[in-house]
Amino acid sequence: MPGSDNGPEAVKILISGGFGVGKTTMVTAVSEITPLRTEERLTVAGVGVDDVIGVEAKTTTTVALDFGRITLSPDLVLYLFGTPGQQRFWFMWNDLAVGALGGVVLVDTWRLESSFAAIDFFERRGIPFVVAVNGFEGRTHHSTEQIRSALALPPTFPVHMFDARERGACRDVLLSLVDHVLAQVPVPPPTAR
Repeated sequence: MPGSDNGPEAVKILISGGFGVGKTTMVTAVSEITPLRTEERLTVAGVGVDDVIGVEAKTTTTVALDFGRITLSPDLVLYLFGTPGQQRFWFMWNDLAVGALGGVVLVDTWRLESSFAAIDFFERRGIPFVVAVNGFEGRTHHSTEQIRSALALPPTFPVHMFDARERGACRDVLLSLVDHVLAQVPVPPPTAR
């Protein structure tokens, strides 16, 4: 994915997952620009609609998207689009996915089922993705093998334990995604001379 003589290659990446798994936190931690965040306070309108089990202390939610940018090399810039996690906002994922090269599915092992919709979304559209298990607040009690098995992912599928608050850890997940995407690009056969 080298950039041209006119500048670096710009690539769109989705940061996805269930409600309260750390999408906004990841975009904020890794972005080299002040991220655009569309967070609003949770209100009584969401009572009985939004599943807040496990994230009862959460007071805000993304209602449209988060946006950030990170330069991985002089030739590669990633534009990060964080998706809203609540089911009532999932209709926006289709628009956000247009032109996306890949994605990161954030997982909270205490609420593993909240990641199923995001995994299904990427699989159905053929968008390469990696899984990142957000371990903030000491919530990593399972191995990567156990998580792969629980999510019905192949044995070599990229699953990373990380803390969405740590810039370096977020960058490592994004580098893994780039490697995963590149590994899926078919290598042209050598030309005969």
